[in-house]
Amino acid sequence: MRGRWFDGRSSRPREVDVRLEPAPGGPTLVLLPVDGTPGESFAARDVEWPEAWSAKRAPKRVTVALGDAGTLEVDEPLAWQSAFEAAGGRNRLATRMQTRWKTFLTVFLLAGLGLAAFYRWGTPWAATQVTRQVPLTWELSLSERAMSQLDEAWLKPSKLPAQRQAELKQRFDELARAVDPSMKRYGAYSPKLTLAFRSGMGPNAFALPGGTIVMTDALVEEAQKQELRDDALVGVLAHEIGHVFHRHTTRIVVEQAVLNVGLGLAMGDVSSLVSLAGSAITGLAYRRAHETEADCFSVALLRKVKVATPPMADLLLALEALQAGGKAPAKSSGALDLLSSHPATHERALALRSGGGGACR
Repeated sequence: MRGRWFDGRSSRPREVDVRLEPAPGGPTLVLLPVDGTPGESFAARDVEWPEAWSAKRAPKRVTVALGDAGTLEVDEPLAWQSAFEAAGGRNRLATRMQTRWKTFLTVFLLAGLGLAAFYRWGTPWAATQVTRQVPLTWELSLSERAMSQLDEAWLKPSKLPAQRQAELKQRFDELARAVDPSMKRYGAYSPKLTLAFRSGMGPNAFALPGGTIVMTDALVEEAQKQELRDDALVGVLAHEIGHVFHRHTTRIVVEQAVLNVGLGLAMGDVSSLVSLAGSAITGLAYRRAHETEADCFSVALLRKVKVATPPMADLLLALEALQAGGKAPAKSSGALDLLSSHPATHERALALRSGGGGACR
């Protein structure tokens, strides 16, 4: 090819023959002045190769930057591209994505699969590891803030008689004392378990990070209405203790933080992350794997205190029927969703009736 070399030493271009020769690190650009003066060669790393183009949109002229050696102009773009590829040249991925739809589609699909895999497996794994480093004091602060928000928005003081609350707290304390190190996912994690009663919403119980477990009056009343022994409520409390010691809420908050940070960095805005803390809890929902872990924990804990699991299963089925029949209080549905409710499924109930089933072995 013939080209014009603006070498930076003269205002006039030099007519040159242009060659592209194969080399291990990429094509070597050779410029041979037609006036017979010595030529010069440039290694691939010293050349700012122009972007590729489609054959239908070839530019009128190719401009090649040579750093301190100036620039080269070639009026034969198709010949240049052909010589570049013949010499082993390979355009950058971003360039190939712009000029070849198959490359773009392949990269797009691979990126999508990679993100999906990271979300499905990578993020939970990373959250579990990061959770090990989260101090209990942070969880307690988060719980205090969340509880304050819940009390303002949905919950009201309990109306259960003091004697009834004391009976259930005694059973709860028995469960707390029965937890041993072999049952903990995080060995050194030892939060102080506390039970709080609230009214203002339908039958529910939920765990906050750091050891606070909330049980609603409506749940206690529903168990009584179903003529179930307190063992049913004790089973629910054991399940919530399982969520505490597996740190499920903290793990989900960490996962959301990881995803939000990634999104914030990608979008160039991390200002929204400041408000993640307390308000995040009310938007969480436990995953199926978390529910299974908490169920298995409750089975093991109930065995230690010699409490049967069928009453808990009966209560879960009663709650499921209550919700399916549309008999739950109006406030119940939305609040249950926001407070990581534990939908009672036949699968879980049957597993609990059989002592946890295969998932807990």
